[in-house]
Amino acid sequence: MRFSQRIGKKDVRQVLQTDSIDQILENKLWNNILNDFINKIEDHAYSYQKSKRAEVFIYIWENFFELKSDEIPSYTDGDVYTEGMTEYIKKWFLNAEWYEKYDLIEFLSDLSNPLRLDFTTKVNYTLKRELAGYTIIQNKIIQITAEQEISAIENALKNGSKYKSVETHLSQALEHLSNRENPDYRNSIKESISAVEAYCAILTNDSKSTLGKALNQIEKTHKIHTALKSSFSALYGYTSDSGGIRHSLLEDDINVEIEDAKFMLVSCSAFINYLKSKE
Repeated sequence: MRFSQRIGKKDVRQVLQTDSIDQILENKLWNNILNDFINKIEDHAYSYQKSKRAEVFIYIWENFFELKSDEIPSYTDGDVYTEGMTEYIKKWFLNAEWYEKYDLIEFLSDLSNPLRLDFTTKVNYTLKRELAGYTIIQNKIIQITAEQEISAIENALKNGSKYKSVETHLSQALEHLSNRENPDYRNSIKESISAVEAYCAILTNDSKSTLGKALNQIEKTHKIHTALKSSFSALYGYTSDSGGIRHSLLEDDINVEIEDAKFMLVSCSAFINYLKSKE
């Protein structure tokens, strides 16, 4: 792991990929296209009929790329040169803008249904694993990471030296969430809630205060709505009770997923920003 990754210096927008596709995600999406779509389609021609792959390539050439049918990579006898077409798609994909790459993924997802391929399932796994801000639902690319969520994390990370501990916890939460080699969603959640705890301890000038105690004090001095305080106390309880994240790191009674860690990071960041506005 690189030094910048170990200390948590990752750009939020690079981690939660909403307006870009990094090299690793690009590579894996191409592997999906090649291994889970192209190579799954039979490429053997029978008598004078074109192979199924050739037929699919013609459809892609004419309906996605919208190019002249007589200009598709072909042999001298007119048969589709499928290897050449694969290279054409690869070159186009690697040079396309990030949103154009998703155009192709969406097109192939729709095409994979009649071909009975599990392409969409494999792509969704890649998107989830690489923290892309999108998923495929009913063959359409849908954004699942909102701009407000990213902004909440970015703003929460912008603190002065007084709140360095808060920034450290949030950076570590982001690092645990985005570690491709060994993602640690449990510790990501712990760091997210610890960031709130650290912020509240500084706000109340009580370094030994628990979050529950600090919230009671802040409710009185900073006019936090009771329902909001209760909601966050409940989230804190989720991580701290006898079956919570902090008490069961070595047990399997709680199945912590990427969605849980992301939700806690966004929620804790938003709550820190809310407390900032009350100072």
